[in-house]
Amino acid sequence: MSRTSEEDSVTASALPVKAVDPTEELGKELDRVRSDVIAARGADDAHYIRTVIAVHRGLETGGRLALSVSLFPPAWCAGTAMLTVAKTLENMELGHNILHGQWDWMGDPAIHSTTWEWDFATPADAWKRTHNHLHHTYTNVVGRDRDLGYTILRMSPEQPWHPVYLLQPLYAALLAPVFEWGIALYDLEADAVADGRKSVRSFLGDVAGLARKAVHQFAKDYVLFPLLAGPSAVPCLLGNLTANALRNVWAHTVIFCGHFPGDVQTFTEDQIEGETRGQWYERQIQGSANIDGGLLFHVLSGNLGHQIEHHAFPDLPSNRYGEVAPRVREICARRGLPYITGPLWRQYASMWGRVLRHAVP
Repeated sequence: MSRTSEEDSVTASALPVKAVDPTEELGKELDRVRSDVIAARGADDAHYIRTVIAVHRGLETGGRLALSVSLFPPAWCAGTAMLTVAKTLENMELGHNILHGQWDWMGDPAIHSTTWEWDFATPADAWKRTHNHLHHTYTNVVGRDRDLGYTILRMSPEQPWHPVYLLQPLYAALLAPVFEWGIALYDLEADAVADGRKSVRSFLGDVAGLARKAVHQFAKDYVLFPLLAGPSAVPCLLGNLTANALRNVWAHTVIFCGHFPGDVQTFTEDQIEGETRGQWYERQIQGSANIDGGLLFHVLSGNLGHQIEHHAFPDLPSNRYGEVAPRVREICARRGLPYITGPLWRQYASMWGRVLRHAVP
């Protein structure tokens, strides 16, 4: 080796080696997962969502027809069951995911986040503001993520305790059958008005929007269809009421089990200051929990049994979450990140443990 080569070798070895930031490498790996799905979206995905829409409409039509003759108990049971499943599909796999913009890439105005209005009490625009923007940006950040307890539950030790929280196990349970109305009131952001973060004019506009939606929901399920049922008006009304309550209980269960099991972490505002893409991914993973289940469970839960994947990639088609979940889990295992998952009963028990634990000082 020449003297010059030796000098170059010594000089090169003396140069500082730039350390690899594992968090940013995590971000790059997960960005690649997302890019792979975006590049692969196509006809199969479009067929999936249109099939779900067709099944939902078929079930709703069958349920409404059966409830129109629901003086006969078998017809009431069949109609209520079909309508419950239809409302669950529309709320979880369709409404929630379409409003996230997961299907905007299709360019179909009938399945677009700007045009879809779901069968749920809260207006779509209000929900997109509080859920898509605030919750998914500031997941589990105390003081920023209003979904962390929905302003009425204490779910973190960083949240100041108040004696009213002693009752939170009771009102958390009572919230379940009327969950859509609780979310509708929550989306008004009355607390933001009191804090000066939202104008009274904007609040009153949202109240008017909710009033219009509430009138539509009540008129449809509790006036129009019961009247069309004629002699079966009362059992039809009760069937609609039962379907809405069961759908609400299911949505409450899936959402709470994906966000509030005991191992799910919360964060402070200081921790997200200057947050990078990789750190944002870390927070989404540690601030969410999955629920184990089969294909039917995941479809009926809006694929929110893959809550970790949904929080990491909220705009990817929901039918792809099961496909990417093993990759995300492997990345977490390799990088020492917790990947919280378990059967529904375990996540449900863990969630209630958290509710009870933070009810007291």
